[in-house]
Amino acid sequence: MFDDEPWFSHPEFDMESRIVKAEVGKLVLASVYVPNGGKDYEAKLGFMVKLAAWARQLHREGRELILCGDMNITRTDMDVHPNERKPGMIGQREEERELLDKLLGGHLVDVGRTMDPDNPNLFTWWAPWRNLRQRNIGWRLDYVLASGTLAARAAGCVSMREFGTSDHAPVVACPT
Repeated sequence: MFDDEPWFSHPEFDMESRIVKAEVGKLVLASVYVPNGGKDYEAKLGFMVKLAAWARQLHREGRELILCGDMNITRTDMDVHPNERKPGMIGQREEERELLDKLLGGHLVDVGRTMDPDNPNLFTWWAPWRNLRQRNIGWRLDYVLASGTLAARAAGCVSMREFGTSDHAPVVACPT
């Protein structure tokens, strides 16, 4: 499929092995787990600042990026079920959302929301009690973010709520 073997590593700033990246040519595929922020909120914010700077650097270098995983931030209120919206709660704070927007930075696309822009029931995480997953009362915390040219090739991006045993659903982007 590729001319070269992928090279696996972590970005320099990733001191807790929260990101694994595979590089093939100018393509960078990365899976990320952003700190939740409950134990160390400032560390979460700092991680997001560094993640956004890393994505900008890749863009400046002419690299294509697919960044997917658990961002632990909802982009907008629509990404939280109305019963779960709590102003000031970690994961829903404006400063976190601003950092997620900086990560997107005009060169990354939120593929899931682009493919399903008006769906108020697009969630990827549900608290593990009161059958919230079965009732789809959740948050959208998991994303596929891609460089514009790669995102334009997506035919779909879905949250697969019916799969898995985690409190998160797999999010899968499908190419054209």
